[in-house]
Amino acid sequence: METILTIHLGSNLTPSIEHVTLLLIQIKMDQEEAPAQPGSMRRADAVTLRPFELADVDAMMAWASDPEATAFMTWCAYTSRDALLAFLRDAVLPHPWFRAVCLAGGDGEPRCPVGAVSVTPTADRCRAELGIVLARAHWGKGVATAALKRTVAAVFGDLEGVERVEAVVDVDNAASQRALEKAGFQREAVLRSYCVVKGRLRDMVIYSFISTDPLVD
Repeated sequence: METILTIHLGSNLTPSIEHVTLLLIQIKMDQEEAPAQPGSMRRADAVTLRPFELADVDAMMAWASDPEATAFMTWCAYTSRDALLAFLRDAVLPHPWFRAVCLAGGDGEPRCPVGAVSVTPTADRCRAELGIVLARAHWGKGVATAALKRTVAAVFGDLEGVERVEAVVDVDNAASQRALEKAGFQREAVLRSYCVVKGRLRDMVIYSFISTDPLVD
């Protein structure tokens, strides 16, 4: 089953920091977490988060240039490395909480990013909006759920005044809703005719995780 969540980044090819707002997130979860190989680290256990660097641009192109990975986003897939580098420099690096999703190798050291997760405070500062995207090669392996768990474990200590992180997901996408629920998010309501994605008016489900909610192992 396909999980559809997407980060709304405005209509421009190189969206500005003000537009980094969650509407949907696209991940694919065709299966549950892949079983660990004997003697290897489980894929979900290997997930780490770190700030982005300019050197990450080529790894970022793996998902930002993929039409399937960006199919439900409000911006088109990148075709220019320079345009993506400008977005990384001008929007990602100054962002208050925009992290690279990385997988540790067998030696425990993190590798190149395989995705991104952002938490963007809103104007009232007590709320923040979640966005996440993952390269297709890592769909269906528990990576997104692990990244969400690590996000809520860290973000309330990192962003002063934020008490609530919220995510909005397409109403028809049960798999993405399960991913959020597995990470401890609470389903709150259906938002009817909430947004337009690729020319289609969509109903959304809103989820939240507040600072006093228990973390999920």
